[in-house]
Amino acid sequence: MSERAKQVLKYFEEQKDYLNARVTSGIELYRKGSARIRVVDENGDPVKGAVIDAKETKQDFKFGANTFMIDELETPEKNEIYKKKFPELFNLGTIPFYWMDLEPEEGKPRFAKDSPKVYRRPATDLCVDYCLENGIEPKLHCLNYDQFTPQWARGRSIKEHKELLIKRFREIGERYAKLIPMIEVTNETYCLSNVNGRGTPFFWEDDFCDWSFREAQKYFPGNELIINEAGIQWSSPNALTNRNPYYQQVEKLLRDGAPVHGIGLQYHSFVKREDEVKSFAKPDGRYAPEYVFAILDKLSELNLPLQITEMTIPAYSWEEEDEAIQAELLKNVYSMFFAQKNMEAIIYWNLPDGYAYRAEPGDMTCGENYYYGGLLRFDMSEKPGFKTLKKLIREDWMTNTQIVTDEDGYATLRGFHGDYELTVHANEKSSVHTFKMTKEDLSNSATLTI
Repeated sequence: MSERAKQVLKYFEEQKDYLNARVTSGIELYRKGSARIRVVDENGDPVKGAVIDAKETKQDFKFGANTFMIDELETPEKNEIYKKKFPELFNLGTIPFYWMDLEPEEGKPRFAKDSPKVYRRPATDLCVDYCLENGIEPKLHCLNYDQFTPQWARGRSIKEHKELLIKRFREIGERYAKLIPMIEVTNETYCLSNVNGRGTPFFWEDDFCDWSFREAQKYFPGNELIINEAGIQWSSPNALTNRNPYYQQVEKLLRDGAPVHGIGLQYHSFVKREDEVKSFAKPDGRYAPEYVFAILDKLSELNLPLQITEMTIPAYSWEEEDEAIQAELLKNVYSMFFAQKNMEAIIYWNLPDGYAYRAEPGDMTCGENYYYGGLLRFDMSEKPGFKTLKKLIREDWMTNTQIVTDEDGYATLRGFHGDYELTVHANEKSSVHTFKMTKEDLSNSATLTI
C-alpha cells in the first residue's frame, strides 16, 4: 500500500471494527426484510419440498447519477456507451432544471428534445424520456437555485421575482409533476455571501426557503420535496449537535410547517490533492466512519429521509494506484451511506471523467475535471471504481437466492427491499410469480400456486 493510500484510508482502517459493525447491522435492519412464502397446488394443498428461485429484479433503494451528458458527448459512439453504462449501475437520474440554462431567454424554456443545445444541460424531455425508457427514476434538480437565476430575471423587485418563480413552478409542474417523483426545491443556501451583489434580493429575505417549499407544494402536491445543501453539514464546528446550521435550518422549516419531505446532503470531496489528507482523513473528517455516522445519526433525528444528492470521490489521475484508492474510498463511503437508517438514495455526480463543471471537455487541468472524479475515464473505459460499485449495487446488495418449502408448504425469504421474480419448481412443474418485499409491511407474505 502506498503512503498516500495509508494516509487517506487511515481512519477507515483504524475504525474498521466500528465500520463493519454499523454496516452489517444497518444493512440487515434497514435495507432488508423477511417474507413468508407458501406454495400450494391447484387444490390449495401445501406443497412440501418446492424449490423457489428468488431473484430481485428492481431495488427500492435509489442509486443514481446526473444525466447531464445525455447525447452531449462528442461522438455517437461515446453517447451510446454513456447511455448503456448508466443503467448498469443506476436506477435514478438527476435531471438539470437550472433556471438560467432551462430558460436562457424569457418565455422560451428548453423542455423539448429539439431545443437549442447548452453544454451539460440537455433538454429536460430528452433526459426524462431516456430515464423512463430505461427503468430509471428521474429526479428534478432544482426549482429555486438562486445562483442560477437567469440574467434577465435579476434586478427585479422581490414581488416580481416571486411572480416569475410561480410561473416557472407552474410550467414545470404541469409538464413533469406526474413523471418526476422527487423534486429538489432549494439548493446550496449556505454557499452565497452577500459580496459584490451576489444573490438576488429575494434570496436574502427570511422567507426564501419557506416560501419556496410552500409554493412548490401547490404545483407538486404528490411529490417528495427535498432541501439540498453542499458541505456545511460535514464541516461545521457544531456538526455533531442540533446546532449544526443545516440541522437548525431544516428544524425551523419543519417547526413552521413548511412541507420539507427529504434532506439532501452533498458529498463532493473537492480539495487539491495536497490538501486531501488534512481536509478529509482526520478524526472529524468525512473519511472517518465514526464522525460521518454521528452526523447522519443527528440529522436522522429530524425523522425525514436522507439522500446523498451529489458525490464526487477524486482519483486525481488515471494512474493505477490513484484509481485503486478511489475505488476503496467508494466502497467504504457507499457502505456507510447504504447502511444508514433514514437513507433512501445515493447519487454520484459525473459518470465519465473530462466533462465536469467549469472545464472544457477533456481538459483535466481545471474546473471539476481536475479531480478525475468520474467512474469512467475520458475514453469511456471502466475505472476500478465503476467495477467496485457494480459489484456492490448489482450483486452484494441485490438478492438472488433459493429457498425450499417445509412440510406445510412454507419457506422464509430474507432479502433486500424491492421487486422479485419467484420461480417455483415442484412435481416436475414450474410457475413464475412476481412479489414485492417492502419495508413498510413487516409481515410480507405470499401464496404461490403451482
